[in-house]
Amino acid sequence: MNSPIIQLLVLAGIAVFLILRLKSVLGTRDGFEKKPQPEAHRGDARQPAFEVIEGGPDRDITDHVPEDGPAAKALAEMKRVEPDFSVGEFLGGARDAYEMILMAFERGTMDEIRDFLAEDVYESFNDVVTQREEQGLTIDAEFVGVRELKIIQATFDDTTGLAEITVRFVGELTSVVRDSEGQIVEGKPSEIKRQKDIWTFARSLGTDDPNWQLVATGE
Repeated sequence: MNSPIIQLLVLAGIAVFLILRLKSVLGTRDGFEKKPQPEAHRGDARQPAFEVIEGGPDRDITDHVPEDGPAAKALAEMKRVEPDFSVGEFLGGARDAYEMILMAFERGTMDEIRDFLAEDVYESFNDVVTQREEQGLTIDAEFVGVRELKIIQATFDDTTGLAEITVRFVGELTSVVRDSEGQIVEGKPSEIKRQKDIWTFARSLGTDDPNWQLVATGE
């Protein structure tokens, strides 16, 4: 067998190997992609029928508040008025809002969050920030995370459409207070402190404005 034929066979073998390798890579699945499920055959007695039970508990509500409590009833009324409302999505937004508002307050950048606060809450926060600035104090803060997030109360006014949800947060952050010369007067840079807050968010349902506002704070 001459040399050109041998070379041709070698190249053909390499080509087959590369094609098989490419198919193997393209056929793999990773990440969060779900594997395709086999279709159920109609009329197959071995396939259990899926039955939707009308009037069953709404897990989007009962996963967060007691099923028979007043908060559950209020949240159900909110869903009646706005079927797209999701308690889980609300809590995700509340978590983001907590970090954003807390860090803006710590750093004194109140203009960034004014639209997310009721007027009296904004004035209360801003007064503290102004006092710090007058004393020459600044805060270096970093948000670590939310350790606890829980709905403790929910109310809905059928007459006005006003919805209020009160959430208990336990956040973790580092915070250092410095004087006008940059010297630390409170806190340690590497010390993680835990902060507990009870915040009430409000929104008028059935309107074009989808944003919730922070209307009350406590501990």
